[in-house]
Amino acid sequence: MSQPYDIPETQAINSAQISDSPGRAFLIPSPIPTRRTRTKSMSERAAEGPTHKGTVKFFCRQRGHGFIHPDDGHGEDIFVHISDVEGEWVPKEGDQVTYKTVLIPPKNEKLQAVHVVITHLKPGVLHERWDSPVPTSPEKFSPQ
Repeated sequence: MSQPYDIPETQAINSAQISDSPGRAFLIPSPIPTRRTRTKSMSERAAEGPTHKGTVKFFCRQRGHGFIHPDDGHGEDIFVHISDVEGEWVPKEGDQVTYKTVLIPPKNEKLQAVHVVITHLKPGVLHERWDSPVPTSPEKFSPQ
């Protein structure tokens, strides 16, 4: 049975499927621009912008996002997507980072951190590399 519409693969990955009744479903595009879906002009503006410093407030590898608290003390926490974290380490709460910012469409009212680089790992926190397996529960990290 074929679908009544064709969905490009990139849109299907970056969308949430909503179903209002059995047999009927439609896709809503995600408002968060990942590195893959960001336009060239957005990437160029981010690269030319100033570099900011902040502290990781929260980051969930399983969900693929987190928040950074700016060190300048002004404004709200800034959203960060997993595709914008550079380097070999997964960010953990308390890590010091540098980042650039872009506006999140469609309203362009909030900021998203891009080009996120961990500059200082928080001591005493067990850090994991991106190539390590994703833990399913915190017990897997507790020392025996």
